[in-house]
Parts: sequence; structure tokens; C-alpha cells
Amino acid sequence: MIIFPILIVLSLVFYVYYKVAILKSKDGLTQRYFNARSKICLGSFVLFFGINQYLFYLTQISLFIGIIFILLGGYQIYDGFKQTRHYRSEWKRLNPSE
Repeated sequence: MIIFPILIVLSLVFYVYYKVAILKSKDGLTQRYFNARSKICLGSFVLFFGINQYLFYLTQISLFIGIIFILLGGYQIYDGFKQTRHYRSEWKRLNPSE
């Protein structure tokens, strides 16, 4: 399965991209928005890593560890989406002309 290593690398690259974007931004709201986006990328990294490890080893212990990674990654993705929606609506509220 070549798809999961590609997704793992892409999510890691986007995670680093958003973390660097936080350092370049001066606005606090934009920094929080980029942090929420990076949380989504980190969650997808952990989720895809857990799936990949189970498919690679196919053992019972890798299944348990994979389930833990999938749950943690899913929670990070969920929380990141919630925060992204919140900060996007806050930005629209503060900048109604754009």
C-alpha cells in the first residue's frame, strides 16, 4: 500500500508549513487559525500512521496501538475542524467588508 506513506508525508509537510506560517504571521487570530489547521494535519498524520502500521505488521499488538493512534488522530482532526470553523467565523465577524 503506497497510498498511506504518501498521505503520511503530505500531512507532515502541511503540518510543518502551517507551523512556519504561524511564525511569519503577526496577527493573533491568524496564528490561532493556522494552529488549528496544523492540528488537523497532525491528526491526519497520526491517523494514517496508525493505519499504516497495522497494515504493515498485521499483529494483535499493532492493532491495539493502531486503534489508539486512530482515536488520538481522529480527536485531533475533530478538534482542529472545530477550532478552524470558530476562528474563520471570528475573522469574518471582525472583517465584514472582505
